[in-house]
Amino acid sequence: MNFQPRGISDLAIQKPASYQSQIEAAEALLKDQPTWNGVKAEAVARMRLQNRFKTGLDVARYTAALMRADMAAYDADSTKYTQSLGCWHGFIAQQKLISVKKHFNTTDRTYLYLSGWMIAALRSEFGPLPDQSMHEKTSVPALIEELYTFLRQADARELNTIFRDLDAARKAGDKAKETALIEKIDNFQTHVVPVIADIDAGFGNAEATYLLAKKMIEAGACALQIENQVSDEKQCGHQDGKVTVPHEVFLAKIRACRHAFLELGVEDGIIVTRTDSLGAGLTQQIAVSHAPGDIGDQYNSFLDCEEVDVTSVGNGDVIISREGKLLRPKRLPSNLYQFREGTGADRCVLDCITSLQNGADLLWIETEKPNIEQIASMVDRIREVIPNAKLAYNNSPSFNWTLNFRWQVYDEMKAAGKDVSQYNRAELMKAEYDNTPLALEADEKIRTFQADSAKRAGIFHHLITLPTYHTAALSTDNLAKEYFGEQGMLGYVKNVQRQEIRQGIACVKHQDMAGSNIGDDHKEYFAGEAALKAGGAHNTMNQFG
Repeated sequence: MNFQPRGISDLAIQKPASYQSQIEAAEALLKDQPTWNGVKAEAVARMRLQNRFKTGLDVARYTAALMRADMAAYDADSTKYTQSLGCWHGFIAQQKLISVKKHFNTTDRTYLYLSGWMIAALRSEFGPLPDQSMHEKTSVPALIEELYTFLRQADARELNTIFRDLDAARKAGDKAKETALIEKIDNFQTHVVPVIADIDAGFGNAEATYLLAKKMIEAGACALQIENQVSDEKQCGHQDGKVTVPHEVFLAKIRACRHAFLELGVEDGIIVTRTDSLGAGLTQQIAVSHAPGDIGDQYNSFLDCEEVDVTSVGNGDVIISREGKLLRPKRLPSNLYQFREGTGADRCVLDCITSLQNGADLLWIETEKPNIEQIASMVDRIREVIPNAKLAYNNSPSFNWTLNFRWQVYDEMKAAGKDVSQYNRAELMKAEYDNTPLALEADEKIRTFQADSAKRAGIFHHLITLPTYHTAALSTDNLAKEYFGEQGMLGYVKNVQRQEIRQGIACVKHQDMAGSNIGDDHKEYFAGEAALKAGGAHNTMNQFG
C-alpha cells in the first residue's frame, strides 16, 4: 500500500508561471499578431492567471496530487489530518473556502465533500428524495462541475481585487506596494481544493459505475467514495435495511473506478471504499466460493445458517456445503439472506482489508455512533495486515453528538465509582445540564474528537456530510421568525447585513461576488475608454466601503 506517484504529481502541483513571465509570454505572442489591435499583454496575463484550470481534468490532476501529498504527510504525523464540509451548491462551497482562507490564511488540508444524500434531498429533478440512489446519476457530475465553477470564480475575484490594487499602487507611484502586490500574485493560493465525491453504490453494475466515474472525474473529482451496498437496494448509511454485496462484486466496481482514473490520465486518483457492514444484516447473494477459506467462503461464513441433512431439504431450499456439513442459510420472504448477529465488526475488518488489497486508497467505516475506541478496535485489526491503513470518517449529523458524548462521560464516571446521582441518564439532553461538569467534559471530548481519533483511530479525513443543509435550515428559520414578526426589516439588518459588514463577509458586496467588478475590468480590456461599466459612483455597493 505504499503508493508511488507516477511523476504527474510534481507537475500537477506546480505554481503557475510568475506574473512577469506571463506578461512576457503574452507580449511575445502578440508581437507576431499585428492585426490584434488593442489586445494588451498584461490583460492577457491577468485573464490567464484568473483561469488557471482550463478543464475538470486539470482540476482532478492537481487536487489528486494535493491529496496524495496530504496522505503522505498524515502517515508521518497524525496531527496533519484533513477536514471537509459537505456542500450542496457551488456558492456554499465558494463561501466556505473564502471563509477558511480569510480566517486561516491558507486552504491547506481543507477539502469539499459531495454528499449523495444532499443531492437526493436538494438537487434532484424529482424533488426531495431519500438517500436511496433514486436521484439522477447525471446530477452528481453536474454538481462537481458547479462546485469548481464557483471555486474558480473565487480565484478570479480575489486576483481581480489584487490587480486593481496593483493599478492603484502604480498610479500613486508606490513602488514598494507594487512589488508586494506582484509577490502576492506570484504566491497566490487557489481556492480549488480536493473534492471527495459520493458515487453511492455505483448506480448499477460495474460498467455503469465506470461510466459515471468517468463523468465525475472529467468534472474535476480526484476522489470517489463508493460503498458495498446493493445498488438497487441502497439505503442511507444511518438507516435500517442495508444490504451488502459479496466482495468480488464490490471489487469489480473498485477496478471500474481505477480504470476510469487511468483512462483519463489521473493516475493519482483516490478511491475511498465504504463498508456498511456494521449496520447491514442482510445480503442479496451467496458468494461464489472455489476453495475453503477463499474470499467467497469467508463471506458465506457469516451467514445465519442451520445444519440440515438431505432428508430435511425442502422444495426451493438453498443449501451450501462447508467443512463437510450441509447448511441452509436463513432466507427472508424478500429473498435476502441474513447474517449472524454480532458479526458486523468482523465483516467490516474483512471488507476493509480486502478493498485495500485490491486498489482502494482510503477506508470509510460507517458507524452508528461517534466512539473513538469502537473505530480504533477495527482499525487496529486492519493495521495488523496493512500498517498504513487510514480512514475518511463521517462526523455525521445523524448522530446526536451531545447525547452520545454525555452518555459516554456518564458511563465512564459511573464505572470509575464517581457520584452520578445528580444526573438522569435518560434526560441528559436537557439544557439544565449544559454547565455541569459532566456536560463540560463531554463538550471537550467533542471539541477534540477529530484530533484524538486522527491519532488513535487512523482517521486521515474528517468530514461532516450534511452541515450546510442544517445551517441553511437554521439560518432561514431565524431570519423568517424575525422578519415576519415584530422586528420586520431590523430582523434582516441587525442579524444578517450588520453582521456581514462587521465580520468582513465578502458577499455583503453581492454584486462583486457575482462577478460585477471582473466584468467591468473585462469590458475595459475589450473596449478601452468606451466601456460602459457598472461600478461607477452611483453603484450602491460603494456604501460598503
